Amino acid sequence: MDFSSIPTPFYYVDETLLIRNLELLRSLARRAGCRILLAQKAFSMFALYPLIGQYLHGTAASGLFEARLAHEEMDAGLENHVYSPAYAEHEFGEILAVCDHVIFNSFDQWRRFGARALAAGRACGLRVNPERPTGAHAMYDPCAPGSRLGVTARNFRPELLEGISGLHFHALCEQNADALLAVVQAVEEKFGEWLPRMRWLNLGGGHHITRADYDLDALTGCILRLREKYGLTVYLEPGEAVALDAGFLAASVLDVVDSGTPVAILDASAACHMPDVLEMPYRPEVLGAGKPGEKPWTCRLGGPTCLAGDIIGDYSFDRPLRCGDRLVFCDMAHYSMVKNNTFNGMPLPAIALKQADGGFRVIKQFGYGDFKRRLS
Repeated sequence: MDFSSIPTPFYYVDETLLIRNLELLRSLARRAGCRILLAQKAFSMFALYPLIGQYLHGTAASGLFEARLAHEEMDAGLENHVYSPAYAEHEFGEILAVCDHVIFNSFDQWRRFGARALAAGRACGLRVNPERPTGAHAMYDPCAPGSRLGVTARNFRPELLEGISGLHFHALCEQNADALLAVVQAVEEKFGEWLPRMRWLNLGGGHHITRADYDLDALTGCILRLREKYGLTVYLEPGEAVALDAGFLAASVLDVVDSGTPVAILDASAACHMPDVLEMPYRPEVLGAGKPGEKPWTCRLGGPTCLAGDIIGDYSFDRPLRCGDRLVFCDMAHYSMVKNNTFNGMPLPAIALKQADGGFRVIKQFGYGDFKRRLS
């Protein structure tokens, strides 16, 4: 595609690739008889909510603002679930006004807010912690020791379950079905006694369902077994899997400096525009580039901020990069728009859509006013 007329940096989502993911998720839901929700914490491009709503059963929110966004932008006939580690008193009334499922993180939160939720006719759930770590990074593992997320078996209060219609757990991060099977086993060992009393079970997110090597048969078998054994409605709430490999970030080279190795300074920042590159950490793919040494010219890509560690990674190219060259980073839809920031006064990237009919549309652009409004 020719991006030369669009100022960088900008994110864009390829509608065709997004639909491919959505079709796979819809197929899974039909095959397994489960309900799939969009986890907005990973992908909140609400211009696409009408499209997503044609394939999924609703949304999962992490708090009031995400819940409001879904209520305003998603089909009104779809479900709107919310879970938060703790609800604020001054927000809870509005949460009840826009959500149909409210999930509590502790029995104290349940005792504080549960009666109001039930009186409003909301389905109420409780998050449990199976204490079965499966992730490589403790920062992203809700089951890591000392986690604040969910009720552990030793803190479980079955005498307080009256009114609770479902249990929820979230234990995965970018993982395959084998990790889920291990966690489900722990859930059944620790909380299985109470599953027959429930109407639904939410298996959370972190399932890399749309990845090419994902074991869909194992996931389907797990869901079917839970449904048959306990008579449950089973929910999944993937976020990353919805937008996996469907989004990109276009950037331009501002300068190339030599500090013992060539470093190309871009108008896109790891710290500001793709923070998971530093937090995970990981090295995103660049269209047309290779690993260091794979192509004739190797350089480091970095952002324009004052942060010394604002480094995206080392790449090789067919020729040396020059000022004005454009680069496209892959898999930039999830955890990018929702986590970006304006550190150093960095402009936020525009948001665009490559339409299924071949057209290209800039949906939103940002400027100085967006930076200033966040400050005082």
